[in-house]
Amino acid sequence: MRILAIETATEACSIALFDQGQLIDARHEVLGRGHAERLVPMIAELPEKGHAEQIRISLGPGSFTGVRIGLAVARALGVAWKIPVRGYPTLALVAAMARAGTDRAVTVCMSGGHGEWFVQDFGTDGMPLDDVASLTPDTAAMRRTQDVLAGTRAEDLGTMIGVASAPIILPNASDALLVPDALLRDQLSPLYGRAPDAKLPM
Repeated sequence: MRILAIETATEACSIALFDQGQLIDARHEVLGRGHAERLVPMIAELPEKGHAEQIRISLGPGSFTGVRIGLAVARALGVAWKIPVRGYPTLALVAAMARAGTDRAVTVCMSGGHGEWFVQDFGTDGMPLDDVASLTPDTAAMRRTQDVLAGTRAEDLGTMIGVASAPIILPNASDALLVPDALLRDQLSPLYGRAPDAKLPM
């Protein structure tokens, strides 16, 4: 089966095209902003303009804007090509990348909103051990961590708790097939990781 993977939940914008589990072509650019302008042209650069039999899209948590852009493009392509679109949690991809070639448990620590970090633990099988938490850095440093730290804030967390090696990892669509199938979702709701800023009037 040919699969197009799309990852836009962080400052990185990446896409990858797989056929029968083998990577055919990919793009990975650290943009900061500009996902809306770059994503569709990147897909068009792939063989056969990225046409696939299934799309896999990152659901977050991460950048609210980035997640929504990726979802909008994935849904539009799914309708146009008449193919299924499946979502996966962004932190699960980071954990899978950190675990590649090992069987160690991982704590993923990623940039969140308002100075907080998204933190979640994953077991040796790549499955989550708890729910995503949005924590202040000081609170994140007080919680127990797994054998490996990974993510955009892993180095900062490692410095705070005295862990020497904590790789900074941006999610990359080229590794999307590493996410356990059990975590794939047909319900394409964004995973925001924290409560919305807007409050309903009392």
